[in-house]
Amino acid sequence: MNFHEARYPTSLSFGSSGGPERRTEIVTLTNGFEERNTPWEHSRRHFDAGAGLRSLDDIETLISFFEARRGQLYGFRWKDWSDFKSCAPSKDMGPTDQEIGRGDGRNRVFQLVKAYSSGEQIYVRPIQKPVLGSVRVALEGDPKVDTLEYNVDTATGLITFVTPPDIDVRVTAGFEFDVPVRFDTDRISTSMATFRAGEVPAVPVIEVRL
Repeated sequence: MNFHEARYPTSLSFGSSGGPERRTEIVTLTNGFEERNTPWEHSRRHFDAGAGLRSLDDIETLISFFEARRGQLYGFRWKDWSDFKSCAPSKDMGPTDQEIGRGDGRNRVFQLVKAYSSGEQIYVRPIQKPVLGSVRVALEGDPKVDTLEYNVDTATGLITFVTPPDIDVRVTAGFEFDVPVRFDTDRISTSMATFRAGEVPAVPVIEVRL
């Protein structure tokens, strides 16, 4: 897999613009009604890394990171400052933030997920890049001990319990997470004159499927 577990500098991603994209196919029928469908189960996020650049030193850091990733060749971690933890931005994370499954007495492995709800509608997003040291897990509200009772794979977002949770036991977790992305360009174009004048380069970044 062409992916580096390196995180784009958070001081540069802060202030960047971006968000999720959906793909919807719409067919308008002869009677004026529409049929709508989507080939995507999950959304895909786009960001502009250039929006977070504030100095010439920032440009140098960007170019170094870009060169180390060989442009679009290798993916990397990105902190989405608008959506980076298992709870609301104003709240503190806890081990009961997100339900990630129910025990059946046999399964020891659970995927981290985050649920987005509006009314009765819920979208469940797989979380594959949790931040090291941030994951807290509980069974029926009882916090468990990392490395002693469970282990976290920060490259996949998989939680593995030493002992399978009992039947119908609620498995929950709280965590911070990154978005797996790559540069969406093979060229960085900068000009010291225009940057000093307040113009920053456009540096597109796009989420990748893993």
